[in-house]
Order: sequence, then C-alpha cells, then structure tokens
Amino acid sequence: MAVRVPAQDAESVRKAKASFRLAVKLAVWLVALLWAIFLLDYVFDLQLGRFGLRPGSTSGLIGIITAPLLHDGIGHLFNNSIPLLVAVTAALYLYPTAALRAIPVIWLGSGLLGWFIGRPNIHIGASGLLYGLLTFVFISGALRRDLRSVSVSLLISFLYGTMIWGVFPIRPNMSWELHLCGAVLGLLLAWIYRNSDRVPVKTYSWEYDDSVPEWYPESTGKEFELPAEKRKTPPDSPVNRSE
Repeated sequence: MAVRVPAQDAESVRKAKASFRLAVKLAVWLVALLWAIFLLDYVFDLQLGRFGLRPGSTSGLIGIITAPLLHDGIGHLFNNSIPLLVAVTAALYLYPTAALRAIPVIWLGSGLLGWFIGRPNIHIGASGLLYGLLTFVFISGALRRDLRSVSVSLLISFLYGTMIWGVFPIRPNMSWELHLCGAVLGLLLAWIYRNSDRVPVKTYSWEYDDSVPEWYPESTGKEFELPAEKRKTPPDSPVNRSE
C-alpha cells in the first residue's frame, strides 16, 4: 500500500493549523454543551432522561434528536467526553467538508435506525455518534492513504480499538444497538465521501519523468551486449633446461 506524504508548503501549513484550532474549538463546545445539560439536569432534577430514545414508540421519536445530549450519570458522560473530543476534532480537521455532512447523518441516522431495531427501553448517550465518527475517521484514513490520515487511523485503532466489542449485545444495560447503527453509518459515509477533502501530496520530479536513461539500451537503439569476458591466458608451462 503506497502512503503519500502531504505537501508542506507555508500556505498549506498555515491553513492546517487554523483548521486544527477550529476543529478543537468546535469539539470542546460540543462536549461543554453535554456537560452543561447534565449539570442542569442534576442540579434542578429535571428528569431529562424521559426525552431519550424509545424504540417502537411514537412518543420516543424525539429521542432521535435529544438522546445524544443526555447521559445516565457522571461516569457515563465522562467515558464519552474524551473519545468524543478526539473523534470530532479528527473528523473536522482531516475531512471538514465530509464531516459537516457526516455528523448530522450519524447523529440522526443512528437514532432512527435504533428506533427500529432497539430494545423497548430508554436509550440515551452520545455513544452512537461517537462510534459513527470513530469508524468514519478510521475507514477514511484507510481509503485515502495519505500519511496524515493513515497516522490518525492507526492512533484511533490503538486508543479505541477495543470499543469494537460495544457493537455486540454482551452487556444488558449497554445500548449496543446505537453503537452498531453509528458504526455502520460511519463506514458507509467514509466510503461515500472517500474522494472529498483530498490534501495536496508531495510529488517528486522523477514521478513524471518518462525519459529513458542514457545507460539503458533502448535510449540508443543499439542492441545491448554484455562486455566480453577477458580470456584468461594460461600460464607458461615450465621449461626444462638441460645443462
């Protein structure tokens, strides 16, 4: 697999730094919003969990929009916060155009699919969005194969590779349905937008040089012959002298 190196001119570096700062800010604002909602719910006892996703229930359709904003306890929110910071930052920094389209689709799509296939419980949490974005970033890097994208894909797999077990029904109180739906959507969107946000890659002059080297026989039109081996002259045979 050939991995291309992104161009490193001054203008592209400046734009990359600005894009990274913006991606971090948006990710921080999203996580801050989740914490603000959780604290308001906790302090004022608003019981916002009732607005979670209820599969198969018409009244539970509101959860398609609200479920990613709600969490069941500080541990649940904390476990989602840091991975969500990483996933949102990586998606917006590496693939800004595709990510702005993928995030709403994963947000709403994972909830909608979960409404059809989920168990008849209340499902809350941003893990459907999280699984979708992590899968999107990982698969996008594998498809695009530039050094920056591949490096982030490897980092994602190293940090969160074990989260793959979350798409299986191995824990009764875990919303594996939303995890699975988010991951499937992330994979499909990575394939759909595989040609978006292509970065300029570094090229070398020899990549476009089709000329034939002077030492190659086709450059002169003459037949190529190996140099003849020098014939070794046998040593003179000893001479018997008679006195």
